[in-house]
Amino acid sequence: MLQMKETFRWFGPNDSVTLADIRQCGCAGVITSLHQIPYGELWSREAIAERKAMIEAHGMEWTAVESVPVSEDIRTRSGDFERHIENYKETIRNLGAEGVEIIIYNFMPVLDWVRTNFAYKLEDGSECLRFDPVHFAAFELYILKRAGAEADYTEAQLKAAESYFQSLNANQVKAFERNIIDVFPGVDMGFTVDDIRRMLNRYDGIDRAQLKENYKHFLEAVIPVCEASGVRMAVHPDDPPYSILGLPRIVSTEEDIRDIVEMYDSPANGLCFCTGSLSPRAENDLPGMIERWGHRINVMHLRSTQRNADGSFYEARHLEGSVDMYAVVKAVLEEMKRRKASGRKDWQLAFRPDHGHTMLDDLQKPMPPNPGYTCIGRMRGLSEIRGLQLGIARALNL
Repeated sequence: MLQMKETFRWFGPNDSVTLADIRQCGCAGVITSLHQIPYGELWSREAIAERKAMIEAHGMEWTAVESVPVSEDIRTRSGDFERHIENYKETIRNLGAEGVEIIIYNFMPVLDWVRTNFAYKLEDGSECLRFDPVHFAAFELYILKRAGAEADYTEAQLKAAESYFQSLNANQVKAFERNIIDVFPGVDMGFTVDDIRRMLNRYDGIDRAQLKENYKHFLEAVIPVCEASGVRMAVHPDDPPYSILGLPRIVSTEEDIRDIVEMYDSPANGLCFCTGSLSPRAENDLPGMIERWGHRINVMHLRSTQRNADGSFYEARHLEGSVDMYAVVKAVLEEMKRRKASGRKDWQLAFRPDHGHTMLDDLQKPMPPNPGYTCIGRMRGLSEIRGLQLGIARALNL
């Protein structure tokens, strides 16, 4: 019977969710990174082997790296980008030599995923992550003070943003600021607003076409190394999947996926298909995208968002919200069936339940440094998807 491989994200030895916890959830694998290594620097084979041994000591495998970060120098093709690319290539070789075959990464300028509220309370009392364009406008206008930001919002949004910001006291403003700019999973970059401004300045003159050209240059450098090392890349979609901070985002739509695949036509140039990141755009037909591009998917992130008419969204329960998770899982299982029938060695896709609600006694604990990654909420999502895929596989004799 066809089943996806179950994994959990782990943020390393300092993660409050331990490898023992993850094993008890029933996972076969772990998705993690060497977060202690600065962006752009080399991952030694010794450091990789040490992390791999930790995971295997708990009876699991290191299924995928999330992530080997792409530095701002590489994205902008400036500064130390040539050295960073050489380090990336050698890191790929070292991962391949240790049997770690999938690298998740992203090409999001300046900020990774963005949310404006880490503890949005739902009707059942649990908490989740939320993005509100009005609140983000307040950050841009009154904290970052980005020139020209007003043009990206409607008059109604601008008025609502002013009202929202004026409602915050000094401590709330500080917390809100940190929520926006401290979004680098697994690492505290310690960025200030001035740092973000300086990073934005590096994108002067870099439009959508130029960013895609920079991305193509990166792929042309690393994909041949992946092919020689038995490693597959998996680009994570933009989150949210549209422009923020006035910057282009180039991994947001099916058209973007087509462009990426065509930039370097190789099985090593693949996708991390994150249903939560793609779902805030209603035009993204997730099951259809899996049917059309499933042959280039190397790993799955499964979660749902609830889209709202005002452009906001929040992280829904894994089987609810705006994602048809039944259709998504069915499409994935059918893709795996095609792969197995054609003799692909990589026929089994791994997934992790992405994010999760803060619930039960996790509500009484301090907010973790990685919002969305409490254990109980993710375990709930894992269990729900486990049952869903079992039912689909049996019903369809997959």
